[in-house]
Amino acid sequence: MLALRLTRAARLAVQLRRLLVASASAGTGFLLLCALGHALTHPDAPGASSLRLAWCAAPLAATVYLAVAVARADPGTRPRPGLSAIGLGPGRLMAVSATTTALSAALGSVAALLGFLYLRGDLTGAPVDGAVSGVLALGQRLPAPAVVTLLALVPAAASAAVALTLRPRAPRPAPSAGSRRYGRFGAYGWGAARETFGAYGRYGARLASASASASASASASAPASASASASAQPAGGRPAGAAQADPSGALLTQASDTRPPATTNGDGAARDDTGPAPATPRAHTTLLPWGIAVLTAGLAVETYAGDTATRDAAPSAGVLLGWALATLGLALAGPGLTHLCGRLLQAVRPGALRLLAGRVLMEESHRIGRPLGVVCAVASAAYAAAALHDADATDFGPLSLIGAVVVAGCTVATLLTAAVEAKHARSDTTDALLRLGAPPTTLRAAAALRAGALLAVFGPLTLVVAQLASLPLAR
Repeated sequence: MLALRLTRAARLAVQLRRLLVASASAGTGFLLLCALGHALTHPDAPGASSLRLAWCAAPLAATVYLAVAVARADPGTRPRPGLSAIGLGPGRLMAVSATTTALSAALGSVAALLGFLYLRGDLTGAPVDGAVSGVLALGQRLPAPAVVTLLALVPAAASAAVALTLRPRAPRPAPSAGSRRYGRFGAYGWGAARETFGAYGRYGARLASASASASASASASAPASASASASAQPAGGRPAGAAQADPSGALLTQASDTRPPATTNGDGAARDDTGPAPATPRAHTTLLPWGIAVLTAGLAVETYAGDTATRDAAPSAGVLLGWALATLGLALAGPGLTHLCGRLLQAVRPGALRLLAGRVLMEESHRIGRPLGVVCAVASAAYAAAALHDADATDFGPLSLIGAVVVAGCTVATLLTAAVEAKHARSDTTDALLRLGAPPTTLRAAAALRAGALLAVFGPLTLVVAQLASLPLAR
């Protein structure tokens, strides 16, 4: 019920994005039902029917990817302070997002079923004649379990992906910077506490404390006396951290504590005012070599599948596997390439404009890098398919056109959604720059510079991948 209320009360832009998810789900569901109809019409060709069903994995993955991007950009399901008090914690909001995604995808599946039944003539009594009549299973009864299973595949996969992506995660503490801390003279290794330079030789700055257990027991047994003695310290006396004599006469080091004393609650328990531990910074370029390796493997698999395929045969499962690996490789390499674009913009004595554009690209590379890589893969596949069509005059048919439109539309919509999410994420920085007096034309010029840098890197990469992918298919 809460998911329905949030869906109804959402803004127009959010409703349009959910409508895109429903449309993509409708197209994918229709292709799945056509694969079922082909299997019912041609029971003597199970291999061709299985290949059609396998090729439906591409629009299914694109639809799920769009659903995850739309759920992440939904402002109504983001965690806010105070919502946990009314039972809307991160886990509950994740469940609401998954439910909303399932409802949108289910609406598209119902529309796909209605369209398939309309073309079969089950609703009007007159089937539609045309190129798709061979996959509609005309005159045959559709198995209800198979229809329900295929139509439930998109909502189940989309909701599961949203729940997995938006699940609550504990913040990971940042690793230690590993900076050398200088301690007392003769100390070996990395000091746990920091001392200022020259603190060892300062007169009266050494402490000879008793054993740790004795000091701990003394502080636990007499806190009131310790506070009274601290308050009674004269102005000319030694400060906290001054030296005391050990019975053995040894002077031991007591490092000064740079952290402020912990405040206490009303019940005497210590309260940590330092806030949560900083999150681990993202490593944007660590997956770049892996992405290149997976892309190379995908092109190799596609080349092998193209060499072993016959001239008039449809694209085999090997070609599908090669394109899937190439898409995965470009998606893995996308954040690293975007991060490198930002670094290149700041090279060779950058000005304010290039510095701003490069910093924004480096910061937002994890948001827009993967959608850019996927768009690059889809564009290269479309270029290869167009080259194959021009070389062999191959007719792909209406179902192939529907699949291409679904995949291309989902990837472009995912990229635009990620760009909008990145813009909203840096809205505070943009407002701060405007308050400091930065002209709006500078911000627009920085956005144009970022787009030009991305186009200069991903454009040639798309052409190279498309040429390498189309060579084995055109022979």
